[in-house]
Amino acid sequence: MGLTSIWHWIIVLVIVVLVFGTKKLRNVGKDLGGAVHDFKEGLDKGSNPDSAKKDDNVIEHQSADKDKQA
Repeated sequence: MGLTSIWHWIIVLVIVVLVFGTKKLRNVGKDLGGAVHDFKEGLDKGSNPDSAKKDDNVIEHQSADKDKQA
């Protein structure tokens, strides 16, 4: 009967809910989820900054020789 017993965790959870209340815990969960989401977005944007810029700066080229042959 160590610290990892299910009854110990249930008692800890009940005490935390009584101390902080469900509304405050819900707000903490929402803030934490938003922070994780923003962090993942930042990692995605930071890992490929060159590929996004390359798509915006596409210049199409037609050679002058092609027009003269027609």
